[in-house]
This record gives sequence, C-alpha cells and structure tokens, in this order.
Amino acid sequence: MKSFENLSFNPILCRRELNELKSHLDRNSELKERRNVLPFFRERKHLSAFIGSYFPYINSFDKIAYEYDIFGDFKADLVVGDSNSGWYGFIEFESAKRNSIFRSKTSKATPDWSTDFEHGFSQVLDWFWKLSSQEDKREFSYHFGPDFAGYEGMLIIGRSQDLQPREQDRLRWRRDRLMVNSKRIYSVTFDELYSTLDTRLKLIESYHVVNPDESL
Repeated sequence: MKSFENLSFNPILCRRELNELKSHLDRNSELKERRNVLPFFRERKHLSAFIGSYFPYINSFDKIAYEYDIFGDFKADLVVGDSNSGWYGFIEFESAKRNSIFRSKTSKATPDWSTDFEHGFSQVLDWFWKLSSQEDKREFSYHFGPDFAGYEGMLIIGRSQDLQPREQDRLRWRRDRLMVNSKRIYSVTFDELYSTLDTRLKLIESYHVVNPDESL
C-alpha cells in the first residue's frame, strides 16, 4: 500500500511549475493521458498539491500521493490531503482531445457526453463507492489516519477551446449541480485548471514573504 508523502508547499516552485503547465498547454493542442499528462504532473509535486485548492476544506495541501491504491480495487491518479482539516481530494486525469468531453452524432444536433468523460467520471464514482464501503473499518484509519474528516473528487479532462458555449454551459451545470452521496465531483478542463490555479496562486503571492532559500 502506498503511503502519503508529506509536502511543504512552496508557492515559488508552484509558480514555476504552473508556468510550465501553461507552456505545455500552449505547445500541445491535444494531450494523451499516459504520455503527456500523468508524467507531467508526477514531475511537479507543488503544482499537483495545489490542485487541492479546488476543494473547499483543503487549505494546507501538505499530503500527496500518485497512483494511490484504494483498498486493492482501484487506483487514483492523484490524491491531495490536508493534515489539519483531515480532508482529501481524489483526482482523475483523462486525455485532452477534441472529443474528450463531448462527441457529435450525425443523427442529432446536440452532442453526447463522450466515452472518455463517462469513463473518467465513473472511475471517481467507483472510488467513492469503495471508500464508503470501508469507512467504518479499522483499515481505513491506517490509510487516512484517525483525524479523517471527508473527501471529494475531481475529473480533469479536455480543452476549453474544443467546447462550444452551450457545451461549456452543460459542463458547468453538471459540475455545479451534481452531487454523489453528498459529495461533489469537480469536472474541469486543463485550461480551466490552469486559469483557476493561476488566480489563486496570485492571491498567495500577493501576501507571501519571499525567503531566498525557497526558490532553490
């Protein structure tokens, strides 16, 4: 069983890694999960941890794990935790292709949700099912500690540039309105991910006192 790595979040290193994400997105109109996505984030721990800022009860994002085993049945691409609040975010990465979120059908004007999107979303649902089935067992505390408080999920998939305004609205509506077992699953594109993290990191940078050693 993989354990969590303790991370002392560094906003200077996170800015560097976030800028690299912007360059990565600018260079590649499409991203393949195994080739362009998972290796990129595994090499950038501070950026990966900062994704935890999406979850309202995660403020410290000081625990991180890649390919995290969920009781032997599933693996989460990334899990970010807060040792103070006891909350965790379970994150699934999918590809960023033209039809990653919606796919058009000649027989209808409105595109369907893609198989990639439904597969990724179902992955998170299965994680929730497994976690729910184990919460009252002793082994659960071995994974998450005695101060565990809760969890939510996230699916990162596709590019904003490939979505028409109506489909952007459909994605936002699904993200904002749908809850599973009283838990949210945040579905965002890679471009939305960058934009949101950039805004939040600027807020941190506006009051962060720079220690020269932090940039090393």
